[in-house]
Amino acid sequence: MKANLKSVTALLISVAILLTGQGLQGTLLPIRASLEAFSTISVGFIGAAYFLGFTVGCIFGAELVKRVGHIRVFLAMTALASTTALIHSLILYPWIWVLLRMLTGFCFAILYVVIESWINDRSSNQNRGVIFSIYVMITLTVQAFGQLMVLLYEPNGIELFAITSILITLAAIPIALSTTPAPEIKQTTNFNFTKLFKISPAAIIGCLFVGSVNGSFWSLAPIFMTSLFSDISYTVWFMTSTIIGGALSQWPIGFLSDKIGRRKMIVINAFLGVIVASIIISSIQSINFIGINLLGAAWGAVSFPMYTLTVAHANDHADPGDYVLVSSGLLLMFGIGAIIGPLLSSILISLTNASGLFIFTGIMHLLLALYLSYRIIRRDSSPIDDHISFNDALAATYTASQVYEYEEDDIDSQSE
Repeated sequence: MKANLKSVTALLISVAILLTGQGLQGTLLPIRASLEAFSTISVGFIGAAYFLGFTVGCIFGAELVKRVGHIRVFLAMTALASTTALIHSLILYPWIWVLLRMLTGFCFAILYVVIESWINDRSSNQNRGVIFSIYVMITLTVQAFGQLMVLLYEPNGIELFAITSILITLAAIPIALSTTPAPEIKQTTNFNFTKLFKISPAAIIGCLFVGSVNGSFWSLAPIFMTSLFSDISYTVWFMTSTIIGGALSQWPIGFLSDKIGRRKMIVINAFLGVIVASIIISSIQSINFIGINLLGAAWGAVSFPMYTLTVAHANDHADPGDYVLVSSGLLLMFGIGAIIGPLLSSILISLTNASGLFIFTGIMHLLLALYLSYRIIRRDSSPIDDHISFNDALAATYTASQVYEYEEDDIDSQSE
């Protein structure tokens, strides 16, 4: 175990630096867009563009890695992502930002491919869940820290964009100087949505809805907060609170899903999401700093673990050889939802007010809860004993690398 962790130490350091910059940029851009009086629909397009670029990067990035290798691709993508961060501060035009965010999403998708395929290559079936849990915790922690960095300077200047660029650039150094050999890409995965639908139609619909909710939140929550409070620190702390809430609830919810079933846990979380969204909407005129942060933490606690639960549910019904098919297909469904969600929620905000964001997320959570409740009533869940453990499910969840990568065992079984 120590040897496995040592082999990815440089990589995890790069991840920490890189995602700190991503966390800073993710909140900075909507705040700056609000200060520049971009329309809400424009901000929605900017948010959707990131996930469009991310989805394209997941599909086509592997070919780029095949041609020139993990390390060169990582260095190139950090350079490009660093450059786009600075250009945002120089060209304050919405449709240019749409293109820049699409490019940023493409870069980060490929960076995730490099990072996660490297981790997969250096871990075994016995310790992959533990190593990925460390990776996930680092991801959530540094993204929360990145949110707080927005408070270092006024968002209407160039300083925060420069810090974002610096962090993304510095992330390349540990990888560039690492002596650990890079992994090889084994083979390209052929998508089979018909098979995926047969494995778990609930997971396909679930990921589409969860993607629309999470994509909308990341794209428009800063707009929601700046419309309520002129103090930028309120926005920063709200975003940080949601991440902390999601981090703290990940394992308790996973543990409960092992006991009572994935679909039931998703339904419970979805109904809780409706309740939290309703409370936010009803208290929007009188909420204070402590109240909005507690609600933000509650929203993150019920919403952020739902993707992991959904993929884990699909893996419960899949053969081990289909885990990569499941994860890659559901990641793409999540991406499609995250593209559509910001567009629809931004239109709803324009037609109503800032609370339209949580009207949208509340509706999505409600529809998901009703659909899965119908599925549970119509068809009994698999016995709890058939569930893989949530710790094992984590190793096959939320990884861009699995859009294209087969496990060694899968390749061997196909050649027999």
